Amino acid sequence: MTGEDDLWPLVTGFLGISLLSVGGGIAVLPEMHRLVVESHGWMDGLAFAKRYALAQAAPGPNIMVVGLIGWHVAGAIGMVSAMLAMCGPTSLLAYAFARLRRRVAGARWMRVFERGMVPIAIGLIAASGLLLASGAAEGWLPVAISAGSTLFVWRTRRSPLWVLAVGAVLGALFLH
Repeated sequence: MTGEDDLWPLVTGFLGISLLSVGGGIAVLPEMHRLVVESHGWMDGLAFAKRYALAQAAPGPNIMVVGLIGWHVAGAIGMVSAMLAMCGPTSLLAYAFARLRRRVAGARWMRVFERGMVPIAIGLIAASGLLLASGAAEGWLPVAISAGSTLFVWRTRRSPLWVLAVGAVLGALFLH
């Protein structure tokens, strides 16, 4: 935990990130990484990846990683502040867009806009996956586990929970 001096940069950072979160919280993970690891040095890449993995393992939305980051940076007040900063602006934008969309339903420009947002969201989510994989890639075993996990999820219809279970067992046996 770093302290109260970091609360304002944490909040303003997540306020800005919130406005970019096209495609959900996972889509802005690289920007979160830049803020938390590269810009402020609140944690290293591996600690960031571990917090993300913990947030994914817990029931609920994947944006829970923001609360874990906030807790690490400034305790309970950091957790609440980071979550409000990340979810508040996005919620207001989603509400406003839903109202607009209802009024202009069927308009050609709206269909074009929505279709144009899909590749942006996919690109942001792909960048997040690459960032997480590179943050955990310290040696051949983590790289092999990441590659195998990616192939398993991509090529099978089995639950991704199998990847988490096997990764946890392999990590416990071989990585620490």
